[in-house]
Amino acid sequence: MDTYYRQKTLAQNVALSGTGVHSGKRTNITIKPARENHGIKFRRVDLPGTQDIQALFKLVVDTSLATVLGTNGAIVSTIEHLMASFAGLGIDNALVEVDDYEMPIMDGSAKDFTRLLTAAGFIYQEAPKHFIIVKKPIQVQDQDKSVMVLPEPCFKITCSIEFPHPLIGRQTITYDRAKNNFEQEVSRARTFGFIQDLELLRKFSLGKGGSLDNAIVIDKDRILNEEGLRYPDEFVRHKLLDSLGDFSLLGMPIQGHIITHKSGHTLNHLFIKTFLENKDSWETGPAKII
Repeated sequence: MDTYYRQKTLAQNVALSGTGVHSGKRTNITIKPARENHGIKFRRVDLPGTQDIQALFKLVVDTSLATVLGTNGAIVSTIEHLMASFAGLGIDNALVEVDDYEMPIMDGSAKDFTRLLTAAGFIYQEAPKHFIIVKKPIQVQDQDKSVMVLPEPCFKITCSIEFPHPLIGRQTITYDRAKNNFEQEVSRARTFGFIQDLELLRKFSLGKGGSLDNAIVIDKDRILNEEGLRYPDEFVRHKLLDSLGDFSLLGMPIQGHIITHKSGHTLNHLFIKTFLENKDSWETGPAKII
């Protein structure tokens, strides 16, 4: 069996520490290999005896500022960048131990997570991957924002954004799992925000860990980060990164082409809900040639 179609886990434990962007608290995480069909799970080691939190859409409890999972009183927040790394690297099974409720933001991208996981090495397991195979188009729309998926013989995602700001404007990018390198082309794209929004967050005691070290900060006509952008279209690449993390909460890789326009966590999760309800539009199983 081709390794792409086999489940994948880490070859060894890895660990890192960082600050939560909203809480400002220092968090330590350890990522461990896991057995076949385990999926991605989070364990709050600071809350002994609590149930592991599976990285699945049905356990999403909030999407207002970040993606938050929760079960039986335990939550884990701001998971999307790590989940994007798992998805981009094709990792199916892992246990993430964390000692606080918010994942570290690191530099605002998935770069550190991706490098750490890659350095750990991978093990291809005997069990086959299962895919969600799209059979019919599905779309959700909220005014000028939309998310849709089309049948496609492999996984693709196209994201477009549009901001009335001279440094952003309209940007579009397509990521093809078979052709593009996640680590080089997507993982380094940082989250971004406008300086007035960051000031508002701090007014309400949020964004305590946010700084120029972990976000692109935009003023009226300039980027405040001295080093500038990592990619000319870093803004839309980060939206793509976030979307990879959001859609990974389906629990299986998709065989299809996702297309988003001006979407965010909330609309992405509304799409997943709609998608799962339309059971005649998809099926699960080994990848199919269509």
